[in-house]
Amino acid sequence: MKIEIENTEIKNVHFIHPQVFRDERGFFMETFQKDVWKEAGLDLTIVQANHSGSIKDVVRGLHFQWEPPMGKLMRVTKGAAFLVAVDIRKDSPTLGSWVGRELDADEPQFFWAPAGCARGFAVLSDYAEIQYLTTGTYNNKAESGILWNDPAIGIKWPVASPILSDKDKIAQTLEQWLETSDSNNFTMEKSK
Repeated sequence: MKIEIENTEIKNVHFIHPQVFRDERGFFMETFQKDVWKEAGLDLTIVQANHSGSIKDVVRGLHFQWEPPMGKLMRVTKGAAFLVAVDIRKDSPTLGSWVGRELDADEPQFFWAPAGCARGFAVLSDYAEIQYLTTGTYNNKAESGILWNDPAIGIKWPVASPILSDKDKIAQTLEQWLETSDSNNFTMEKSK
């Protein structure tokens, strides 16, 4: 099996295109094989798997965790969603920049965003499921979020009337996050 890594303008944030075998019965692909990914340049230690289902216009995010640092390997397994990552590493030349793209279950690909990035998604189909593998186990005492529509970031969400959790409605801005001491935990070196 092979994967093709597509770099983005944010260092260590990638879209990954797996090798997909299709025939009249459907398709087959490997979703993760540590050795193959390492050989391609992504040496990930996956420790947790999550699965989310949401209705159209739900926006989840922008979420992140610093202890343990958590990178996320995301993919859409049903429907379509717009996946996004924002660089929140203080020492990064792309601090505050974002990358986003619509992913569809019919054209499998992955979106990798390391620790030091806030991640989120917007559901574009009537219903969508997103699965993600993480490099850190969930810790509610060391996780937070950035306001999904922070004007300083300027994400162009493809949703006119988003459905948000109460928590996401009142998330802090990137500027507020950077003023806290915890933001010093994210550096380019730690987010490889």
